[in-house]
Amino acid sequence: MTELHQAAAAGDLQKVEEILTGNRCSPNQRDVDWSYKTPLHWAAAKGHAETVRILIEHGARSGLRTEHGWTPAHFAAESGQLAVLRLLHSFHAPVDKEDCCGDKPVRIAEIYGHQDCVRFLKRAEIECQAYRTVAAQKGISLDDTDEEWAEQGKENGKNNIQQ
Repeated sequence: MTELHQAAAAGDLQKVEEILTGNRCSPNQRDVDWSYKTPLHWAAAKGHAETVRILIEHGARSGLRTEHGWTPAHFAAESGQLAVLRLLHSFHAPVDKEDCCGDKPVRIAEIYGHQDCVRFLKRAEIECQAYRTVAAQKGISLDDTDEEWAEQGKENGKNNIQQ
């Protein structure tokens, strides 16, 4: 786990900004010891919305997945972090991707009983899909796919990616 991962998990906004502005660590660095989580996964799971915002503004990719296919939205849904889910959605993060078991963030929120997150994610999924359609029509590039995870899934036959 890098210093940036630790700062993001702790919600240490000053440290996160210091590391990112000093280019001391990529905001997309995957931690091989923790299921390939990025600092954004940690911040989302812990509910540190401002840290999530700073990471994304410094190039953190919200579509990157852990080894089991979880996006930051899955982690926010698991821990009931509605503010983080709203923020991710405002940045057009994929809030509707399936993990390797076929579960979307809305299902994770259901499992953990976070009904406010479930209600939000049901609406957000529709908006997310509509935005993808408009983006495709207008030629707007979206960063909602994790190419590395998709390639590993093809090789291992482990995941089911819904694009």
